[in-house]
Amino acid sequence: MRKIYLDSAATTQMRDEVIDRMTTVMKDFYGNPSSIHSYGRSSKSLIENTRKTIANILNVSAAEIIFTSGGTEADNLALNSAVRDLGVKRIITSKIEHHAVLYTVDQLKECYEIDVDYVNLDTYGSVDLEHLEELLSNSETKTLVSLMHVNNEIGNLLDVQKAGALCKEHKALFHCDAVQSIGHYKMDLKETPIDFTAVSAHKFHGPKGVGFAFIRKNSGLKPLIFGGEQERGHRAGTESVHNIVGLEEAFKLAYANLEEEKSYVSSLKSYFIEQLEENIPGVKFNGHCKDFTKSTYTLVNICLPIPPEKALMLLFQLDLKGIACSKGSACQSGSDKGSHVLSAFLSEEDMSKPSLRFSFSRFNTKEELDYVVSVLKEFMKN
Repeated sequence: MRKIYLDSAATTQMRDEVIDRMTTVMKDFYGNPSSIHSYGRSSKSLIENTRKTIANILNVSAAEIIFTSGGTEADNLALNSAVRDLGVKRIITSKIEHHAVLYTVDQLKECYEIDVDYVNLDTYGSVDLEHLEELLSNSETKTLVSLMHVNNEIGNLLDVQKAGALCKEHKALFHCDAVQSIGHYKMDLKETPIDFTAVSAHKFHGPKGVGFAFIRKNSGLKPLIFGGEQERGHRAGTESVHNIVGLEEAFKLAYANLEEEKSYVSSLKSYFIEQLEENIPGVKFNGHCKDFTKSTYTLVNICLPIPPEKALMLLFQLDLKGIACSKGSACQSGSDKGSHVLSAFLSEEDMSKPSLRFSFSRFNTKEELDYVVSVLKEFMKN
């Protein structure tokens, strides 16, 4: 059976170079990075070199990079500590954030009785920055704004410069989940007014189980995990050296090949949109998918004109044909609930129809997309 992977927003195929480097580290650098002997010092040097590599590419200080188990932990670290340690009494976010943010905010509201406001969305699911400014202007309470750079389900891009500038103007902290954008877009965090961000290696062809938090210098954030003094006291626990080095290799390759791969993946997205419009009558595109200035080049979210009873078989049929895609975030794939992202802005009529997310990488081809369109076309006929 033909196998086609179009779910790179959930996780990406690891690069061979990353696997090779990680294998070498697992074989030869097994010392505990906290140990003072040569084995430990060798492992520690790999971690610190990775920290410097990331810092150089993002134009920040190495001390501002804290390794975590991934984006979820990085989000939790920033949000929890902001409320617990920095005096934040109010959070402004949106209803289309990742559950790593939304569920954490819910928990903080319950435990600390903070105020939570949700910024309005437009008809395409984009954050209304005028409403954000209005919310920021309406209160003197110490506030943290948490908005993601690239939405993981519909691909909408946030103007982080403008959002960050609004936060700075109103003396609010700005947390930006960049899990879907770092590794796919250039970011100068020295010039971008972001206080905290979250990154995950497996979104740019690196290993799972590792990522990092960017924490602006002198922020005052305290640990989420206690124990040892690793990560400058921000995160206890023996570091996963091979994963951190795998992150570094994937990170370097992502930015070394960024323009070439961005151009290629963008061409795949454009081609897929064209073929869908030509072959699937009534197909709709959720969010700003067709506008590359407002949507990431890495994914397309479509709504198909299929009755609900037939929609139940759609993902199953695609899987039988060897096609991997998603109806939303991988983190909710085990749930029967509809997408919280789409329900925040789509009409009831469109919500009654199936929506699918196809996300691309350097490993995909136009021939694969032709096959997917042919399978969808056949399914629509039957």
